[in-house]
Amino acid sequence: MAVSSSSNTDKPLHGILCMVLAVALFAAMDAAMKSLTPHYSAMQIACLRGALAWPLVVLWLIGSGRYKTLLNTRWSLHLLRAVLGVTMLWAFVYSLQSLALAEAYTIFFTAPLLITAMSAFWLKEYVAPRHWVAIGIGLVSVLFMLKPDGDKLISFGALMALLAALCYAVSAITVRILGRTEGTGNMVFWLMTLLALGAGLLALPDWQPLKSELWFSFVLIGITGFAGQIAITQAFKVAPSALIAPFEYTALLWGIGFDILLWQLYPQLSTLIGAAIIMLSGLYLLWQHRR
Repeated sequence: MAVSSSSNTDKPLHGILCMVLAVALFAAMDAAMKSLTPHYSAMQIACLRGALAWPLVVLWLIGSGRYKTLLNTRWSLHLLRAVLGVTMLWAFVYSLQSLALAEAYTIFFTAPLLITAMSAFWLKEYVAPRHWVAIGIGLVSVLFMLKPDGDKLISFGALMALLAALCYAVSAITVRILGRTEGTGNMVFWLMTLLALGAGLLALPDWQPLKSELWFSFVLIGITGFAGQIAITQAFKVAPSALIAPFEYTALLWGIGFDILLWQLYPQLSTLIGAAIIMLSGLYLLWQHRR
């Protein structure tokens, strides 16, 4: 596992708890977004994810006094995170149109492996040769998950989930870099603002009116998206990215639960096998990091 340089701002246990909480909140948000896929385009849902959480973010900033530093920021990295966030959400929501939550999460589980690999180049964290082997095994298992979809060569939905994982991994590294100089409030506010504006502009040609009967999904996306974004930003800010990323594997339990409860979808054997290989690769890296 990549080992970051020591820092007096690192709080491993705090970061782990924030990550576990964020995963639970985002799983509920993802279920709500999946329920909207029959009614709206993937880009419009991505816009709603940022717009619905934005008022709560503003209230939180005002109440905590964090708004005072909003303009003192590194614009280039925030713009990069916004582009990555729009692409990630669009790709992930698009994948949910054809994949169950558990299937999408299994593909998305490559993100911790990608984060570890990228941390070697961007954060100058050391990754041993045997760790690269574990990363390679996990990534090769993705080929098993890109299984044929009908008469197609590969599943387009699975490719979209993989693209989302790549964008998320790069974004997580940028959070770690931003966290050295900026607070959680800055990172959450500008991500939600730029996400809502960017995705909103791209969604305008196919924009559909919001339906009042879907109010519960809208409220759920706003609340869980707001709280989850604060939790995950804090997690990557206070703890090494390579340490906390594997705790995202708890999302599979939430995904299976929501699939069964809401859509009566049970995980396929191929999904469970692929998830097991990817998770074991990530957990091996975590074990090596603790050693």
